[in-house]
Amino acid sequence: MPKKKSSADSGLEHMILKGSLSDIPSESNAVPDILHAVREHLGMEIAFVSEFKDGLRVFRYVDSTWDNSPVHIGEGHPLESSYCQRVVDKRLPELIQDAQKNPVAAAMDVTAALPVGAHLSVPLVLTDGSLYGTFCCFSRTPDYSLNERDLNLMRAFAELAAKTISRERTNSIQENANRERILKTIHNYDIRMVYQPIFDIRTKRVVGFESLARFPDAENRTPDRWFNEAHAIGLGVKLESCAIKLALDIFPNLKNPTYLTINSSPELIMAGALDKLLEQVTELDRVVLEITEHAIVQKYKEIAARLAPFRKQGLKIAVDDAGAGYASFRHILNLAPDRIKLDMSLTRHIDTDPARRALAVAFVHFSSNTGSQLIAEGVESAAELAMLQDLGVTGAQGYFLGRPMSLQDMLDKSWCIMKPASAQATSPDHAA
Repeated sequence: MPKKKSSADSGLEHMILKGSLSDIPSESNAVPDILHAVREHLGMEIAFVSEFKDGLRVFRYVDSTWDNSPVHIGEGHPLESSYCQRVVDKRLPELIQDAQKNPVAAAMDVTAALPVGAHLSVPLVLTDGSLYGTFCCFSRTPDYSLNERDLNLMRAFAELAAKTISRERTNSIQENANRERILKTIHNYDIRMVYQPIFDIRTKRVVGFESLARFPDAENRTPDRWFNEAHAIGLGVKLESCAIKLALDIFPNLKNPTYLTINSSPELIMAGALDKLLEQVTELDRVVLEITEHAIVQKYKEIAARLAPFRKQGLKIAVDDAGAGYASFRHILNLAPDRIKLDMSLTRHIDTDPARRALAVAFVHFSSNTGSQLIAEGVESAAELAMLQDLGVTGAQGYFLGRPMSLQDMLDKSWCIMKPASAQATSPDHAA
């Protein structure tokens, strides 16, 4: 079957050989796309990537024009009976224009059985230097136009495929390690809950605490990273549920009317896992659910419907990161929260930045008109606190006022009067 190269193909070949397509995506469809591109570019009938595993040549990716392709994903055949092994150990050349004209190929049963005419195959070596298998394509008819340039193109495509497979293999290993680590943490309830005080600026007293999760290996993984990794492998709801359960377990010990804030993603709410946790709480009017999702949510109506029964029982809703991006504005408009938390990026240096003050004033007016309470996060200086009070912000939390503390410290200080924390920090704690 002759090759059919268009001008677009020539451009593609130029880009491949020059290396400008070396940064390819790691999505699972990248290798099939590469196979399809090389098969069409060379005018071949079948292209595949095989893995050498336990003495077999296993087809991992296949692209074919045959109605009844003899090559199927997942099938394994003895390596010794394949072209692939002979190409790797150099008994066969990587480029064969006509398999019947090569003595080694002609003597193989598969050559006549398929039949094999033109054949190109190159070793597929991963980025760590290990041999994965081969990157191959062939047709039933000879093709005498195949040349060294085509082989170089095959090698370039194989290199791209190898990079993708290497990334996917690395990601798979990391995901398995993450899964084992997170499942162990959930099973052992190996999460330490800390509680950061929230103050009413007007009365200068603690009115609530935000519960925050702290995990093992804290020096290498922030809480945000733990939750992001858990959600990436489908364990986010379980990990969040575990943290919320631990936070709510101490609720009966919290002095009335001090409230407790728990953090939840929309996924947890939609999964129904939050329902079982909240049903155990007798005073929902002292619980605040903080929506922590930073991306735009598409199911606001469903989330609102899920939360409606609990809001009727007194549950309060908070939206954090107000002023940090478009997503937080969407949350505020669609969820009608009882509390709006100004993002630390807006609070920081608000005493010296007119733009930050102007945006904060807008939130003050909005909260006043909607009946929501405004709480500034990340307060780190007396000047910031004074400016927030002057602007009409009524709630605040941050390292300047109080760091996240243990359960015992929280119970001892539930009614403490607002005063600067003994030690300040250069950056605030991350909610989780």
